[in-house]
Amino acid sequence: MFKAFNKWSNNWSKTRRYSKTLSFMAQSLQPGTSILDIGTANAFSHIMIEKGYQVVNTQGEDLDQTPEAVAQHKTEVATAFEIFEHLLNPLGVLKAIQAETLFASIPLSLWFAKAYRNKNDRWDQHFHEFEDWQFDWLLEKGGWEIVRKEKWTSPVFIPGIRPIFRLFTPRYYIIEARRKK
Repeated sequence: MFKAFNKWSNNWSKTRRYSKTLSFMAQSLQPGTSILDIGTANAFSHIMIEKGYQVVNTQGEDLDQTPEAVAQHKTEVATAFEIFEHLLNPLGVLKAIQAETLFASIPLSLWFAKAYRNKNDRWDQHFHEFEDWQFDWLLEKGGWEIVRKEKWTSPVFIPGIRPIFRLFTPRYYIIEARRKK
């Protein structure tokens, strides 16, 4: 019973995150826009394609070692949804992006929880969990100017004190930025 409920809770949270991300993008982007989605193809990449965006993904390169891999893609927009927290040095990727517009989201650092780590998958762990001001500063250093931003919570439906904190503590941070001239 608990496993089924936990699966439902995780699906609800992911669906909510996808919906909020898509809504944020749709305020500025028209279907047909060409997008470099940094990271391998995933469920949200397919959602963007279903909504009419022209999406190409990076191919799973180690972007810490070869940040220039994103530079070969010339698109109108780049997206990086929950990517930068996995990189040791996201600055190189930010500087290499060729698009004039960037949409990016990150999980925020939570004062009551340690950074996410999957000990069985070295690619599925967070090297950074930023505070919003840290991510803003990284973007500025990378040559980007934020034009819009938003935060939201990510409630979980299990008993405990941390789930109560998650009801009112923002977990996700999304930005729209333009390349500085």
